[in-house]
Amino acid sequence: MSALPHALRELVGQILIGLTDCVMIGRVGAVPLAASAFAGAVFVVAYLLGIGILTPVAVRAAEAHGAGRPREAGETLRHGLVIAATASTLLAIALTVLAGQLGLFGQPAPVAAAARTYLIIIAWSLLPGLGFLAVKNYYEALHRPWTPLYWVLGGVGLNVFLNWTLIYGRLGAPALGLTGAGWATLLSRLALFAGLWCSLQRDRALAPARPLRWFAPWHIRELAAQFAQGWPVSLQLFFESSLFSVSAIFMGWLGTVALAAHQVALNCAGTTFMFPLGLSHALAVRLGHARGAGHGHLLRVIGFGGIGAAVALMACFGLMFLLAGPLIASAFIRDPEVVALAARLLIVAGIFQVFDGTQVTAMGALRGLADVRTPTVITFVGYWLCAAPAAWLLAFPLGGGPLGVWSGMAVGLFLCALLLVARFVARTRTPRM
Repeated sequence: MSALPHALRELVGQILIGLTDCVMIGRVGAVPLAASAFAGAVFVVAYLLGIGILTPVAVRAAEAHGAGRPREAGETLRHGLVIAATASTLLAIALTVLAGQLGLFGQPAPVAAAARTYLIIIAWSLLPGLGFLAVKNYYEALHRPWTPLYWVLGGVGLNVFLNWTLIYGRLGAPALGLTGAGWATLLSRLALFAGLWCSLQRDRALAPARPLRWFAPWHIRELAAQFAQGWPVSLQLFFESSLFSVSAIFMGWLGTVALAAHQVALNCAGTTFMFPLGLSHALAVRLGHARGAGHGHLLRVIGFGGIGAAVALMACFGLMFLLAGPLIASAFIRDPEVVALAARLLIVAGIFQVFDGTQVTAMGALRGLADVRTPTVITFVGYWLCAAPAAWLLAFPLGGGPLGVWSGMAVGLFLCALLLVARFVARTRTPRM
């Protein structure tokens, strides 16, 4: 099974959810759209920390499956769910506390006020969201990605329906606006996790790879091993996600129009980024399989195949942003100022996303080789010692404004892409199993 179809199956639902949320919130106005950008920028840091800490479920289960130890794959999931529950609870509490302090970030007062309740609601969607992610990673490690996809597609339809009902006040429900979008997200994620969990229990083909007892005593060694492998990945994702969160804060300093345009352009770039992100997960799983099966000669072939596919995909999307920026932006919001600025930001996005796709797939390939510490250092240097200062310098002292913020991020992404690909070349020069 090639990495590209695997990634596309995994991410169709997530792409549709992100697009429909942004379009439906944008119809309410610029302030709710800006507030969703601000709250989303805070939330995504926590969400990606959770994604990172759960990556060992996919990698370790894939290695066990490749080595012919199915019951060990089930134990990986059982312990991964413990980590998911613990991490999501702690992160949700932290976001709830932070929601009361949003004024400290210097955003426009209407934006901060609108974001507060929305952030609290989506914070608690982390519990079912990360639980779903752990089970999904397990399914994919066992070469069964279709079942999670079916549930995600159902979740897309449910999310759209709940958005329509709760944002706009249909079917007798109150018109809650942005808050309604938050409730739609929470309820959709609860339904997704419940559905996938029921499928897991009823799937007879997975019986040999399920734990014998779900509530048996936990093994500290397994929890520690997953945490040790997952926290560097969390740091990698934290460094990148926090960069985009800081960029949203910079945009808020530039005004509501800038922040709303940033949300439109970032949603477009984030949507296309889902494809190389999916390739990244698929590469980690496939390289884990190859390592578990002793096929060291395939490591470089698999890795460069995935990285090359990401570059080609992102170049095509970049061309689309360059040629159709105003048309794309106008699909999200009618405000002419927001549309004009978002179209200019999409030009920069069309360039930097090639670097973004390269760095995330190279990072996934390195995770499949169990190489996580050095890439963490690389992402810290690229994002926080290079991109964040460059974004601030270009936006404010040099007067580049919103385009300066995005140009600074492009600099950091280019550096990370270069260094991570070089690291993969070095790691696969002599196969390490």
